[in-house]
Amino acid sequence: MSFKAALEADQEVPESWSSYMTTVYRGRKPPSISSYDPEKLEAKAREVTKKNEAAFLYVFGSAGSCSTDRANRKAFEKWCFTPKMLIDASDRNLETTLFGVKYKSPLLLAPIGVHGLLHPQGELCAATAANNMGVPLIMSTAATRSLEDAAKANGDGPRWYQLYWPRSEPLTLSLLSRAKACGYTACIITLDTMCMGWRPYDLDTAYLPFNHGIGIQVGTSDPVFMQSQGTTLKGDQQSPYGGHEYSKIPYPFDPVACDSAREAGDEFHTSLKTLGRNWSRQIHSGLFRTWDEITFVRKHWEGPLVLKGILHVDDAVKAMEAGCDGVVVSNHGGRQVDGAIPALIALEKICGDSRIRKAQLAGEFTILFDSGIRRGSDILKAIALGAQAVLLGRPYMYGLAISGTQGIEEVVRGILCETELTLGLCGFNSLDEIWGKREEVMDKLELGFYN
Repeated sequence: MSFKAALEADQEVPESWSSYMTTVYRGRKPPSISSYDPEKLEAKAREVTKKNEAAFLYVFGSAGSCSTDRANRKAFEKWCFTPKMLIDASDRNLETTLFGVKYKSPLLLAPIGVHGLLHPQGELCAATAANNMGVPLIMSTAATRSLEDAAKANGDGPRWYQLYWPRSEPLTLSLLSRAKACGYTACIITLDTMCMGWRPYDLDTAYLPFNHGIGIQVGTSDPVFMQSQGTTLKGDQQSPYGGHEYSKIPYPFDPVACDSAREAGDEFHTSLKTLGRNWSRQIHSGLFRTWDEITFVRKHWEGPLVLKGILHVDDAVKAMEAGCDGVVVSNHGGRQVDGAIPALIALEKICGDSRIRKAQLAGEFTILFDSGIRRGSDILKAIALGAQAVLLGRPYMYGLAISGTQGIEEVVRGILCETELTLGLCGFNSLDEIWGKREEVMDKLELGFYN
């Protein structure tokens, strides 16, 4: 029964993303994350991690002066909706189809590394939350849990794999093989982190968890990598690669304590540091790949292949020509280049290109978006500009820090509830009605900042 029919028959309405608001009001309980407001959410995450401030700053911080992060958010103010009245938007849905698969919403959990800095269960919380909501999880190569353990926690939920491209071809093949075996259906290659950006928040405290073996657990659970280090997986092997001793990382991570343990002769921490250094040499090596090399990954990955970090129209076109299935328009949330173009402005340019639009309409190319998403209205603006889905980043990490799996779910359910409500209040029933129709849905503000 439709929402409208249920209302007319005075019956219980069917569940939807927007029904979450009713659940909140009826429950009369504040959320565990303290607030659905993104700024208050951020403040709460900072508060609960005050004894572990460096971990919070690792997630919060951006490159240089953080100007790119600020510009990402500011760019959404360039566009505003013009709601239309007396349109029947009683029955709404946020369904979207990506690479031939229909999803409940246009939101995916962005690939963010080192969840274990903020919660002892790390990526297992995100994997569980994603499964509970039917939202795709994108698993990072810089995770604190193995691909196998995250897949197990994700159950039958949709999941993709994000590849930090190693220098070693055998290691790259091993990671891709494991991802396939664990049911990760799409591969996203992140292109904008061939080396780390200049991040003062971390540099001021010399805080880099990888150097202590934290966030390298996809590597320490890989047989090819471990064999290259002259060692084998040890301990309780609960899965072909996971469940080994190197997955038992300390929480909360304290680099001073790790240093002290190593200096006292602790073999475990000494080994972690060595493995961390060598893993970083693989995935943050400073080796800048070229377009010709994309064919290697394309040859060995049969599913959808997506390039993340695209900001220039020419690069989006080259991705099509290289046989990729899509791109993520992203500046890494401002974490790599200070003063980079806001991701939303790049999206506007890329989706405004006739070649890109033609490929999208033909179902031959997919444009995803991240960097700056904080509210439901942000999601709709990105869709109206031509994105087919968005990746949510920092907000769900703040939810993780506050209350683990429950916190992630509250963040995601809240933002999707706001998305669906805003869609209807603007006079639309589905994303198809607004996708790529910027002039029909929004007006462009002439803010001085963008003149």
